[in-house]
Amino acid sequence: VQLQASGGGLVQAGGSLTLSCAASGGIFSRSAMGWYRQARENERERVAEIFSGGDIYLADSIKGRFTISRDNAKNTVTLHMTNLQLEDTAVYYCAVTDWGGTRYWGQGTLVTVSS
Repeated sequence: VQLQASGGGLVQAGGSLTLSCAASGGIFSRSAMGWYRQARENERERVAEIFSGGDIYLADSIKGRFTISRDNAKNTVTLHMTNLQLEDTAVYYCAVTDWGGTRYWGQGTLVTVSS
């Protein structure tokens, strides 16, 4: 399984960014797809996840600002981030968790929010 993330960058506070992740090398229709992030010296935290049945998890810190979607035909998951805040600065990782509970990670993409 390979995950290729893209879309990180530098944005001013209040701005928007969209992260995309393309998965390959497996069958993902029964997998959960999502995004985690890790800020400097912090633990990696789950940001958003969308399950095969369509249920969605959103961390409290990003509710109302971030949305997650997936395209099963293209094996992609997208995180649309709005009203970005300084505390959203982190390396964002795409992740796929298969039905057996094995999690695969993408390479990480840096999101930097400036004041």
